[in-house]
Amino acid sequence: MELDKIRSLSDEELKAEEAKAGEQLFRIRFAKSLGKQEGIGKIKTLKLDIARIKTIAKERKLATAPATTKAGK
Repeated sequence: MELDKIRSLSDEELKAEEAKAGEQLFRIRFAKSLGKQEGIGKIKTLKLDIARIKTIAKERKLATAPATTKAGK
């Protein structure tokens, strides 16, 4: 999934996409453990998508959080 597409998703859609990608990753890894070689090339792509989604979610969380500073030190 492209970064621009991920940025255009809402917070709920981000959570849904992360869950969907995580489930796909689980299924491919499970199939791999059973000896099936289908979809193994997609593992790297799914892991990158999950990382991108988590990064965007974290950026949004930090942008909305109030800035805290240590005063007096």
